[in-house]
Amino acid sequence: MVDLALKMLLDDKGRFFVTVLGVGFAVALVLIQVGLFFGLLENASITIEKLDAELWVMARNTANVDFGNPFPETYVQRVRSIPGVARADNLIVWYAVVALPTGAKESVIYYALEDFGRWAFPWNVLEGSTADLRRGRFVMLDESAERRFGPFAVGDTREFQGLSLKIIGKTRDARSFTTNPMAFIDYQLAQRLSPEELGDQTTFIIVKLEPWADPRTVRAEIQRRLPYNDVHTQAEWTSISRRYWIESTGLGLTIFLTVSLGALVGVVIVAQTLYASTTEHLAEFGTIKALGERDIDVCGLIAEQAMFAAALGFALGLVLTFGLDPLLVQLDMKMSVTRGMAALVFVATQVLCLSASIVSFRKVRSLDPAIVFRG
Repeated sequence: MVDLALKMLLDDKGRFFVTVLGVGFAVALVLIQVGLFFGLLENASITIEKLDAELWVMARNTANVDFGNPFPETYVQRVRSIPGVARADNLIVWYAVVALPTGAKESVIYYALEDFGRWAFPWNVLEGSTADLRRGRFVMLDESAERRFGPFAVGDTREFQGLSLKIIGKTRDARSFTTNPMAFIDYQLAQRLSPEELGDQTTFIIVKLEPWADPRTVRAEIQRRLPYNDVHTQAEWTSISRRYWIESTGLGLTIFLTVSLGALVGVVIVAQTLYASTTEHLAEFGTIKALGERDIDVCGLIAEQAMFAAALGFALGLVLTFGLDPLLVQLDMKMSVTRGMAALVFVATQVLCLSASIVSFRKVRSLDPAIVFRG
């Protein structure tokens, strides 16, 4: 029966090619859009996940990690004195205006700590050492900044908020949802760049717990000592930061509409192809029914055609998706397609293509086997 199903499907090779191409396009559309969506979400929380902090303390109602609000830096002493806290440090996440050699100005988001090495942050250093940031007016830039800043090298200087800083290192994969380049500077230097907003202030306190400490107990005690601040676990803060961008930008709705469009395109193409193939082979289906095959067996032929077209279309879509990945990288766009996501899209492709077969199912079920004996 499988051979017969494929023979019918391949009878019109041009139509079959268009079907596979259509399904492949729909699959690629879904995978690329969803992959870019998850890539953006990873950027929205990558610094939270990479920092080895189990608890985050912040100003009340802080929306996400990119938009911290200042509060007194002395609060960190209250946190450090709590039993179960292995270490706690102030972290500043803020924006600065950078004057480029061309005369243009760009915004940069910077992370500032007193000791980056203690937190193994940033996590992917290509050149330089974070220990040197404490020595003066120095900065490390992520290599992705070249897209906005133009080429730069270790040893170059750039003007941050009117203060000349020397680039002493490069990092990789440190990006934010806002697409602003990311920089790393010393904590005290960060306060000097924005003295009015950050003088004696911080935007976060990051907390590492002792192995034996109960996170819920420590969190409750921090909240008791800092009643006007929010305290979140790493997982909660990741979720909050991601949810902010989904809800505030309408990104979730955009992805839903794109996925729906891709699914609709695939279903329509497969439905048309299978119906046309079924109509052209009514005599064959009538013969099969006349030989005593049940309706479910005849419908199985069409289902096999749908699943075969879905499998080939998915494979083509996967090739198209990963084939475009190098281009997306050049455009500084991150696409995250996991095995689980690919498997889910494969199953969805099969289900949708089978759903597209319903019209053909009804056609063959109502078919009178006597059609075979008519002149």
